[in-house]
Amino acid sequence: MSAARWRRAMNTGAVGVAAAPLPAVPARSGAARSMSVDRHAAGTAPSRWKLLSRAVSVRHVLVLVFVLLLPFVATPFFTYQVAAQALIFGLIALSLSFLAGYGGMVSLAQMSVAGMAGYAVAVLGASGTESSLGWHWGAVVPIALAIAILASTLIGWLSVRTDGIYTIMITLAIGVAFYYLVLQNYSVFNGFQGFQKVYPPSVFGINWREPLPFYFLALFWAMAGYFFIQWLVRTPFGIALQGTRDNARRMNSLGFNVTAHRVAAYAVSGLLAGLGGVLLVWYNGLISPGSVGTGWLINVLVIAVLGGMKHPIGAFLGAIVFILLQTFAIDLIERERFNLLIGGVFLAIVLFSPDGLLGLWAKLRSRFGSKQAVTSTTRR
Repeated sequence: MSAARWRRAMNTGAVGVAAAPLPAVPARSGAARSMSVDRHAAGTAPSRWKLLSRAVSVRHVLVLVFVLLLPFVATPFFTYQVAAQALIFGLIALSLSFLAGYGGMVSLAQMSVAGMAGYAVAVLGASGTESSLGWHWGAVVPIALAIAILASTLIGWLSVRTDGIYTIMITLAIGVAFYYLVLQNYSVFNGFQGFQKVYPPSVFGINWREPLPFYFLALFWAMAGYFFIQWLVRTPFGIALQGTRDNARRMNSLGFNVTAHRVAAYAVSGLLAGLGGVLLVWYNGLISPGSVGTGWLINVLVIAVLGGMKHPIGAFLGAIVFILLQTFAIDLIERERFNLLIGGVFLAIVLFSPDGLLGLWAKLRSRFGSKQAVTSTTRR
């Protein structure tokens, strides 16, 4: 869809400025038109290749080779407990990074949206609880994603009319309300016990709960979410969303419906969080109110901030650091105080680099790059 068509679709109304009539263009023959098309195609082909080369660089290929070979050289514990879990929480944190980094909206309800999708899988699908309906996974998963998208859209519709701390408080209140709803409701959500034995289905004769298949399942959807956001932020919708982040009043004066763009961004984030919620309930094999508690609402924010919100890959970098600390911090400090180590690392990264690990990496590159430039000039 072109930028002009997108603007007309998302426009609040026609701008009351009459356009000047265009001069008449003489009709050209078929040969002239075909020559013009050929020239245009010849001129645009190199630009497309340049865009493709910019999108896929050497580091992308190296990272792809690394993540594909990782489960074959790492232990099943590391593949399942660390790598797969980091991919899942990175996908949920990506939904927050997209909202905050490209839309300027910080939501603390992303884990709640993921929990809604997870509870939908447990209630509608098969589990060890008699209250589950036992529907086929082919119908359960799309319904769970639709519930997550609808819930996130409603959250966005309620919160986009505010800014800053008020948006954070509204989304936090929604997250806490959902936690107490699943905690106190026994007829649908089974109360504090939740649902156990919520396992992924066996498709094509593969047990997707095994470490290797589940890792590649999580990797596929994490990469799909990452490249989807990479593409979306370059579309007319993504560019307009970034414009509303920078100056919403000016975008409104240009004729863009700021509220519609922000609500649509919440719907996109709901899809990402819903995918993460489905994978998370399959990973744990259960879901309970503790999975959507206040602690995890904050943890998703910590993951997004750790990696950096200015690029989609930051969510996965933050998830890797967080899961590594959560898994191995107990070996370095007492079990009751290992959260202190996680908090200390978080504070250190934020103090030295407000943009997270990506900002720290950019600072190191600029520093070493400037030193190499000074050294080369002095040698000359």
